[in-house]
Amino acid sequence: NFASEINKILENMNTNIELSLLDAEEKELLNYIWNLIPEADRQGMTQSDVLLVLDLMDDFLLENGLLEEDEQAGEMTYLDGEIDETEQLAYLIEATKEQGRELTSTQIQLIMDGELQYGIEQGYYQEEE
Repeated sequence: NFASEINKILENMNTNIELSLLDAEEKELLNYIWNLIPEADRQGMTQSDVLLVLDLMDDFLLENGLLEEDEQAGEMTYLDGEIDETEQLAYLIEATKEQGRELTSTQIQLIMDGELQYGIEQGYYQEEE
């Protein structure tokens, strides 16, 4: 119907604006993760959803003392520590619902896996033995 078409157009406009504000590294990370997600798992999902989950992953780290934010410098510092992935996934499922996005646990797990794989390739993370 007409209303759902208008909503799709507005959602695409918001996505395009949001994507245009990313720096080169953020765009690279987003494209890397998006391209790892199988086509079937992308159904009902946008690149904005990937950005949302990445932001919520940082929120989880902040709440668990694994990330420090220097608001004046606008920089984040990741701290050493163990992340309970089961706890993080549960947090992300709940947080995306609170944001009005109904992502599946598989979709969220794929974003988490993509971010980890990107981090390993970039040398940000150590691969577990």
